[in-house]
Amino acid sequence: MHLLNLGILAHVDAGKTSLTERLLHSAGVIDEIGSVDAGSTRTDSLALERQRGITIKSAVVSFALDDVTVNLIDTPGHPDFIAEVERVLGVLDGAVLVVSAVEGVQPQTRVLMRTLQRLRIPTLVFVNKIDRRGARYDAVLRAVSERLTAAVVPMGTATALGTPGADFLPGLGTAALDVLTDLDDDLLTAYVEGEVTDDRLRTVLAARTRQALVHPVYFGSAITGAGVDALTDGIRELLPAAGGDREGPVSGTVFKVERGPAGEKVAYARMFSGTLRTRDRIRFGESGPSAEAGDGVDLAQSEAAPDPDDTRAEGRVTAISVFDRGTDVRDDQVPAGRIAKLWGLADIRIGDTIGEPRKAYGHFFSPPTLETIVAPADGVDRRALHRALTRLAEQDPLIDLRHDEIRQETFVSLYGEVQKEVIQATLADDFGLDVTFRETTPLCVERPVGSGAAVEFNKKDGNPFLATVGLRVDPAPAGSGVEFRLEVELGSMPYAFFKAVEETVRETLGQGLHGWQVPDCTVTMTHSGYSPRQSHAHQGFDKSMSSTGYDFRGVTPLVLIEALRRAGTQVHEPLHHFRLEAPSDTLAALLPVLARLRATPQTTETRGADCRLEGTVPAAHVHELEQQLPGLTRGEGELESAFDHYAPAPRGTLPERRRTDLNPLNRKEYLLNLTRRVGN
Repeated sequence: MHLLNLGILAHVDAGKTSLTERLLHSAGVIDEIGSVDAGSTRTDSLALERQRGITIKSAVVSFALDDVTVNLIDTPGHPDFIAEVERVLGVLDGAVLVVSAVEGVQPQTRVLMRTLQRLRIPTLVFVNKIDRRGARYDAVLRAVSERLTAAVVPMGTATALGTPGADFLPGLGTAALDVLTDLDDDLLTAYVEGEVTDDRLRTVLAARTRQALVHPVYFGSAITGAGVDALTDGIRELLPAAGGDREGPVSGTVFKVERGPAGEKVAYARMFSGTLRTRDRIRFGESGPSAEAGDGVDLAQSEAAPDPDDTRAEGRVTAISVFDRGTDVRDDQVPAGRIAKLWGLADIRIGDTIGEPRKAYGHFFSPPTLETIVAPADGVDRRALHRALTRLAEQDPLIDLRHDEIRQETFVSLYGEVQKEVIQATLADDFGLDVTFRETTPLCVERPVGSGAAVEFNKKDGNPFLATVGLRVDPAPAGSGVEFRLEVELGSMPYAFFKAVEETVRETLGQGLHGWQVPDCTVTMTHSGYSPRQSHAHQGFDKSMSSTGYDFRGVTPLVLIEALRRAGTQVHEPLHHFRLEAPSDTLAALLPVLARLRATPQTTETRGADCRLEGTVPAAHVHELEQQLPGLTRGEGELESAFDHYAPAPRGTLPERRRTDLNPLNRKEYLLNLTRRVGN
C-alpha cells in the first residue's frame, strides 16, 4: 500500500467540498453525503464555514482506494483565502482541480492552474456539475485547453448534459494520442508503425501525468456520483505516490497551526524524511535569512559563524495523531510521506521546518495588497483584542499584525473584503469581541532611488550607544529581497553583534521614509566597532562600559534610516492586471469609469456582441470596479483581476503610512521613545 497526499482545489462554488464528500462516501468513510448548503460536510467543520457555505480553512481527511491511502486536503476556493491554499501546495504529491461545467473556467481557476504548473504538481481536472442546467462539454473542454493548458487529455465523454441522468463514459480518444505523441518520441514511432496498444497509451499517460506534463480531464457530478468512479481510478493509477526515506534524518514541514480545546498549539505537518516519534526532542523553525556571497563577506556562511540551526527553537513532541479513514487517531510515530498532527511544540509556526532544514517554500501567490485598522467597539478590552488577533495571525501569518502602541491601534493585511468579514465574524463568535474596521487602504512599498551611506561612531558626536555601525543602502531589482553584506572583517567584533545589526536592519526596513516596507535593497555594513568587556576590580561585568547587543540594536535604525534618507526612496503602489469581458454596447459607459479609477486598458478586442479589455488598475480601486460593473454592463460583465506589479505612485498623491515603530526619522523622539520602552 502506498500513500498519496492529494489537494482538492477550485474556484469558489465549483463543488470542491461536495466532491470531497462524494469521494469519502465512495470510499466507505461516511454513510451519508453531507451538504454544503445544510452545513453538514465533514471538512467544513468551522461554524462560520457552515453558516456561509464556503471553505475558509484547509482540512485533512484520509481514505483508502484499494491499495492507495489518500490524505485528502480540502482547500478554500475564495480568492481572499489564497494564503491557505499556498501553505498546502508545499506538501502535495498531486492535485485535483475542479471546474464547473456551468460557469466554466473562472479567474481563480487560472491562478491555481498557473501555480500548479509552476510547481510541477501532477494535476487531474474534474469538470463538475454536468447534471446542472446549462452544463457544457465541448465549450468547457475548449476553455480548459485555451485558458488553462493545451496539454489536456479527455478521459471520456459526457452524455445527457444538464439533466439528472447526466453520465460520464470513460475512454481515451484520438485527442489523447495527439497530445501524448507530441511528448513521447517512442510513442510517436509506435504510432507510425501501427503498434500503439491501449496499455501502452495508458502507460505513457501515467508517466507524463506524474511529470505534470499532461492533465487528464474527467467530467461528472459530485452530487449524483457520475464520473466519480473514473476519477478515483485516475487518482489511484495516474498520480505519484508520496516519497521519502523512513530511515533517513527526520525532516518535515508545518502547513497549518490551530489551537486545541485547552488552548495548546497543534501543528499539521507533512513528513518528507525519517520517522518522528512521541517524546522525540527536535529542532524546528526557519533557518532564517542569510547574507549572499558577493563583494563582501557572507555572514551566515562564514566559517567563523555558528551553525544557523542553533538559532532555531527546540521542543519535545508529546503526542502524535495520524489520519485514517475519515478521522485522526493517536499513534506513537509518523513516518516519511504521511501527514500528522503534533502536540508539544509551543513555539511552532506555519512554514517551520521540523528536524533537518528544508529549502523554504516561498510565496506562490501575490502577497496581500490591502490594509485596515481593527477598531474595537465600546467596552471591548484592547488587550483581549490584541491577544485574539495574535491567535488569528498564528493561523494566517500573512495578515501581518502591526500594532501602534502610542495610538493603541492594530493594523491587519488583507486580500479582500470577504476576508475582512470573516475576521470580524471570527472575533465575535470565537472570542466574544465586537469590532469594526476603518477604511481599507492599499499596501504600498518603498524602493531606494539611489545609494546612501551613514555611520555612527562609538562615543562620538552624541552617539549614546557603545557601538560603531556604518551602513550603505543600494537599490536592488524588484523581487530580489533584502541582501545583507559585510565590508568589514568578521573577526573585528563578536559574531552576536553582527547578527544583532542584520536582524535589526531587516526589522527596520519594515517601515521606510514614508512608512512603507522596503522589500528590495542591498545593505552593506561598512564600519564596525565595540567596547570590549570591562569590569571593575573585584566586581562583575559593567555594562555601562561594555558593548551589548542592545547598543547595536539601538543605533542601527538611526544609521539605516539616515542612509535611506540620503539614498532617497520612491513609493510604489500595487497594480492589478485585469481582464474584463462585457457587451460591446456597454463600452461607452465603461471607459469613463475605468479612467476615473485610474485603470489603463492596454488591449481592447471586440468579438461580435462582446468585447474584452485587458490592462492594469490600482489595487485601491479593484473593489469599487467590482461593485460598479454589474450596473454598467446589465449584469453581464465579468471581471478577472490579480496582483501584477508595483508601480510608482502618481505625483501629488504620495501615500504616507502611519509609523508604528519608535520613529528613527526623528533622532530626539526615537531616543526618548527607546528610553521609555526600556524603562517599562
